[in-house]
Amino acid sequence: MNLLSHIGLPGPEDLGLLAVPVLVAAVAGYFIGAIPFGHLVARRHGINIFEAGSGNPGATNVRRVLGARAGYTVFALDAVKGALAAGLPICFYGWTDTEGILSPVFVTKFLGVAGLMAALAGHSFSCFTRFRGGKGVATAAGGFLVLMPPVALSAISVWLIVFFATRYVSLASILSAAVLPLAARYFREIRLLDLMAALVACFVILRHRGNIGRLVRGTEHRFGAAKADPK
Repeated sequence: MNLLSHIGLPGPEDLGLLAVPVLVAAVAGYFIGAIPFGHLVARRHGINIFEAGSGNPGATNVRRVLGARAGYTVFALDAVKGALAAGLPICFYGWTDTEGILSPVFVTKFLGVAGLMAALAGHSFSCFTRFRGGKGVATAAGGFLVLMPPVALSAISVWLIVFFATRYVSLASILSAAVLPLAARYFREIRLLDLMAALVACFVILRHRGNIGRLVRGTEHRFGAAKADPK
């Protein structure tokens, strides 16, 4: 058994069959993820979100700068990006489980993973905003709700508990990301999704490295406080 098969991924003999579908899913996922909803919503209000608040185009900063309605709108739209990037392969391959590594359910999930990972890259490094973007929390949440709902709901529950206990959006996002691979193992997801959960967790945490520094120093902004985040 080769290493790829051991961790639940297609072996070399299968990669050729998946190369074109994966490429299509990844390209589509990137451009879906790259739609800069935070920037677009802020621009409708005459604001350059990259120069306001923390300078981040994510939902939290949009809410802080423009209010709850705009912030929740951006969060919802960013989550839809992840759901679409992960869910579009379902329209083409179905969700029927059969035997074999190239069964419809495996191919669907494999392409969904490719689409979601590309969407996270597009969201965080959008070609439409000079490769600037958000931290990927809402986009990841939307994709995980499609690919593995119990894992997503576990992470969302942790986010809510930590947020309401501390009022730190960043801490809630970091800890909910850390829960992803643990929840994936608990719910016995296939190894492909275990790997994706671990990669997404690392990605989200790395995108919050500035927040981690401020949390350690005690200078991180609490949700609802008047003072804007430091850049």
